[in-house]
Amino acid sequence: MSSKGNGTRRVVNTRRTNGAGGGKGYTPVAARNKAKAKPKKPRGPRRAAAPKRGLFRRIGGFFSWLIWLAVSRGAIALALVSGITIWNFMSGIPELEDLLDSRTRGSVTIMDRNGEVFAWRGKQFGGSITTDTVAPVLRDAVVATEDKRFYRHLGVSPRGIASAMRINMREGRPPLSGHGGSTITQQVAKLICMGVPYDKDIWDSERAYEADCRESSMWRKLKEMHYAVAMELKFTKDEILTIYLNRAFLGAGAHGFEAAAQRYFGRSAAEVNAPQAAMLAGLLVAPTRYAPTNNLERSQDRAATVLKLMHEQGYITDADRATAAAAPATLSQAAEARAGGYFADWVMGRGPDFLTRDTTEDVVVKTTYDQRIQTAAEEGLQAVLDAKLKEGSKAQAAIVIMSADGAVRAMVGGRQFKGVSGGFNRAVQAKRQTGSAFKPFVYATALDLGWRFDDFVDDSPLTIDIPGSGPWTPKNYTRDFRGPVSLTEALIWSLNIPAIRVSEAVGRGMVRTVAESFGIESDLASGPALALGTSEASLLEMTGAYAGILNGGSSVRPYGLVDLRFLGEQSPLMTQTGGLGERVISPQAAQQLIYMMHQVVETGTGGRAKLDGWQVAGKTGTTNSARDAWFLGFSADYVAGIWMGYDDNTPLSGVTGGGLPAEIWQEVMTRVHAGLPPRTLPMLTPAQLPRDVPTAVSSPGRPNQGLGNAIENVLDSIFGAPRR
Repeated sequence: MSSKGNGTRRVVNTRRTNGAGGGKGYTPVAARNKAKAKPKKPRGPRRAAAPKRGLFRRIGGFFSWLIWLAVSRGAIALALVSGITIWNFMSGIPELEDLLDSRTRGSVTIMDRNGEVFAWRGKQFGGSITTDTVAPVLRDAVVATEDKRFYRHLGVSPRGIASAMRINMREGRPPLSGHGGSTITQQVAKLICMGVPYDKDIWDSERAYEADCRESSMWRKLKEMHYAVAMELKFTKDEILTIYLNRAFLGAGAHGFEAAAQRYFGRSAAEVNAPQAAMLAGLLVAPTRYAPTNNLERSQDRAATVLKLMHEQGYITDADRATAAAAPATLSQAAEARAGGYFADWVMGRGPDFLTRDTTEDVVVKTTYDQRIQTAAEEGLQAVLDAKLKEGSKAQAAIVIMSADGAVRAMVGGRQFKGVSGGFNRAVQAKRQTGSAFKPFVYATALDLGWRFDDFVDDSPLTIDIPGSGPWTPKNYTRDFRGPVSLTEALIWSLNIPAIRVSEAVGRGMVRTVAESFGIESDLASGPALALGTSEASLLEMTGAYAGILNGGSSVRPYGLVDLRFLGEQSPLMTQTGGLGERVISPQAAQQLIYMMHQVVETGTGGRAKLDGWQVAGKTGTTNSARDAWFLGFSADYVAGIWMGYDDNTPLSGVTGGGLPAEIWQEVMTRVHAGLPPRTLPMLTPAQLPRDVPTAVSSPGRPNQGLGNAIENVLDSIFGAPRR
């Protein structure tokens, strides 16, 4: 190719190639070289040059490294300490069998005359149970209520603790106060006080020891968590739950679910149904508050919540829940009655303390107690007081019912008689003036010395000079005088002057001897007012003394304990077969006195105590200013004593022994005798009494014959000669 210009020719080095026009063209060398070069990777954004680190930054980095090193090493050290702690706890945990029952006191199960349990004392333990022997529904109820993740955690539930702390703070409490978020394992750790047994040489009391075990400080919580993990490593889940089922306190003195099931429902923990299981599990949150013996409706409401939890967690079906809700658990008959508390407390004091109040063993006591008669006494008393006493009155009453041999069948120690334990027992502990209720012992002395119930004594003004006190002029309650009256008439109208004349005639010492021999253990007055009942005695003593009159003149020692034995043993450690003692007065004297007391009810001051279809005998008693009012009496089957008064000795308003006490006696004994065939009293009537001794108007009596009989009585007591 040529180019015009200056005549020269420039040759350009070319290479043929295919052009765009379809012919062959060429590629320049630069293009070829460019094509041969390797493609370069695209560059990213250019980094700015890092500034040089200053001195403070370098120091900060150094300390950050130290903190990281310390934290990591601290975590390792903490884990090591926790591991050592857990291992140490695990090596010291007692064996399973030693953890099921660690009570420092035993229990006393008290049974009535028919072998039915009616009361419990001490710390009740029904026997060891396991997760295999309890009713499955009870085991499920406990887990659903207390720790639904029990079978999935290793003793501690962080989720549960966090949730509990959140609830506590939301309700305005400190994080660790209130809800604890504890697992069942943690609760077991607390129940066994983390393996530290009670030592009476270290602790002031068992209560102080238990309070320390329940401490809720942060440090104690950490120890409890470590101990819980140690337990999880030592025991299986079922073994831990077994400890819990045996150790949990469930109210009313019941420790463990077996004792609670027997206490509330009268059946084993292996036999409870869903409503009963729910009620028992519901007690765990607050045993005393939710105890069904305290408030059954509240306990049933709590059980409904437990059933709801069981349903939500799949332990029971819709049908199961509906069935349980339609028939909530109720108490057994004995638990519902909650009766016999005064009797139970009394009988606990009749045996040795080391086998009753302070027993370390489980003891069973069979008694003379009759639940039917107790119910009659309580309902009869309540019926009269509701009808007769003013609202708000604080007047008290007490009742004792026994058989003629002294076997106590029922006891009411005060107007509050439901669920009583440890209360003031007015039937036993109160010593009150007996008033005219003492007069039968004056006449018993005279009759035993040869007097007859139809002998006469003078009811006329009397003055006695008392050395050191001067003249004493007693009066009758009616302030009038009747002249010569028979002993029977004197007792019928409760005349004071004849009683004093007879007492002075036979000798006060003899009257005291007879009364004491019949069981009046209190100190008796030495002055002439002895005949008017100025001395004090308990209702139990007086009722026992009247039982001696009924049984024909033999002394009686009231008793309630029949036998005592260790739980599960057949041979009793002690027994009592009767309370009859030595003869005090002759049978003929007793039978005459019974007739005289029968006339008190038929025609005298005790008329309100009559029982339709029954022969009964009794005596009223009212003390000065009406501070005490009594009625004591008997049928052929039972002796009953009633006392009324104020604890602070305030006079009763318009009440005498022949009033409210007699009415209570009638109401109670009508219920006691319901369904029993009537029996006649063992008494001598005027038609039956031999008249070999002539009747005489005596003022003050027959001192010569009385002296002879007195000598004979002394000889009999010394040499044991048979009585006439």
